[in-house]
Amino acid sequence: MKMNYNISIYLDTRRSKENGKYPIKLRVFTPEPRTQKLYSTFFEFTKQEFESIWETTKPRKEYKDIRIKLQAIELKANEVAEKLPYFSFEAFEREMYSGHISAQNDVSSCYQKAIDIYKRNSQVGTAKNYELSLKSLMSFHKKKTLLLNDITSQWLRNYEHYMLDDKKRSPTTIGFYLRPLRAIFNAAIEDKIISKDFYPFGKRKYTIPAPKGIKKALSKEQLKLLWDGSPATPEQEKAKAFWFFSYASNGMNFKDIAGLQYKNISDDVLLFRRAKTANTNKSQSHVKVYLNDFNKSVIEKYGNPNKKPESYIFQIIDPASSAEKKHQDLQNYIRFINQHFGKYAKNCGIQDSVSTYWARHTFATTAIRNGASMEYVSEALNHSNLSTTKIYFAGFDDEKKRQISNKLMEF
Repeated sequence: MKMNYNISIYLDTRRSKENGKYPIKLRVFTPEPRTQKLYSTFFEFTKQEFESIWETTKPRKEYKDIRIKLQAIELKANEVAEKLPYFSFEAFEREMYSGHISAQNDVSSCYQKAIDIYKRNSQVGTAKNYELSLKSLMSFHKKKTLLLNDITSQWLRNYEHYMLDDKKRSPTTIGFYLRPLRAIFNAAIEDKIISKDFYPFGKRKYTIPAPKGIKKALSKEQLKLLWDGSPATPEQEKAKAFWFFSYASNGMNFKDIAGLQYKNISDDVLLFRRAKTANTNKSQSHVKVYLNDFNKSVIEKYGNPNKKPESYIFQIIDPASSAEKKHQDLQNYIRFINQHFGKYAKNCGIQDSVSTYWARHTFATTAIRNGASMEYVSEALNHSNLSTTKIYFAGFDDEKKRQISNKLMEF
């Protein structure tokens, strides 16, 4: 006589992930002896998403494909259990996952799971970074299949040598490609796809090359040159306006500028949440920017004439567009600013390739050199710790160091 069992799709709400979602598990339960086991899947949802996908009679169109995939997992598990002459978890696992554990352990599958999640969360840029990382790893591996347990500390060292010697890539690029892989490993260990014994990163294993930490901040003299200069074209004038808007708004990221809505303005204050951490830090506080006369003039000149609360202040992206189209439009706009502001900076005698990236670093450095504390700048940048803020600070210039030295004897 077969042992009784029950198989179902289960939302494991014991602990949420950083993005606020919960993993979907295959739940197998036997009443005698009373035992339950949960098996990982590639899916994760919020409670509301799970209800809309699984617990409703007719899911919405965008959820139908996901529901079909979950049903396929449940159906297969029942078919495997039904064929067993006597149900046991050992036999079930052997038949269910023989040849399929490798599918969960497959690097490409793990990456695709992450990419799908980032795309669903409209984090198109992060999804593209993961795609580039996977492409690079598979190019090095030169085989169709790569499993997580194939990647050892030595494998990673070999990959680094390949990137440096064969591909002539920098340590910064290597770090860019390997940080997504490290996140994939952490997720796989959390989901119990692999043992933490297989983790190849860390002390006495493999350490990902750290960025060089190049300080891209303009000096006070360079800022004055750019501020006082006269742009040669309307495009340069617009690029200058938006670069200084970013600088004067706590070094606001251009993705956040594009996402500003009129409802974010309250009197003379801009209140917004950073797009970069909105999906990973649910307790994130709002960034507060006090609007000066310059900020207001840029909004007045380049702002959307439709000033309804939900309207974007600047018409950089279309609210009705897909996440992919919004991402592309934003990248095109950043490219526009970099191209025309870069030319303007060169005309002002600045040889560095000044881009939007410099505005945030220049804000942090200028504020600290003018006497602001590291804690204040960290709060203004909405950083979670001071170590991140220190990366943005280019240090004190020689004149400031001289002033500090001279004041040491002023008792």
